[in-house]
Amino acid sequence: MWLILAVSAVVVALAPPQTEAAISCSTVGSYLSPCTNYVLSGGTPPASCCEGIRSLNDRARTTADRQAVCSCLKSMASSATPAIINNAASLPAKCGVSIPYKISPSTDCSNLH
Repeated sequence: MWLILAVSAVVVALAPPQTEAAISCSTVGSYLSPCTNYVLSGGTPPASCCEGIRSLNDRARTTADRQAVCSCLKSMASSATPAIINNAASLPAKCGVSIPYKISPSTDCSNLH
């Protein structure tokens, strides 16, 4: 699940600003749960995974949202294997979503605006 959160952090960074409260880690997990098998095993991400990434990107509009998602993903990535992190990092491109940073446990979430 932390891998799913890593993917969402990337997606969230591109979203435009809005005035709602920051997105919770459980919300990120819900959007990205269809990506679990891909993150763990690789291959081709299912359409539902890419839909979740796009939807999360659409929802994360404020700096607070993007930073919250990034922090959730970074926390989860700290216990992930390199293979899982690589799979998570590849999801945005495989789903056709452009993000301004790499999914990584070393990402500085405070730089997201």
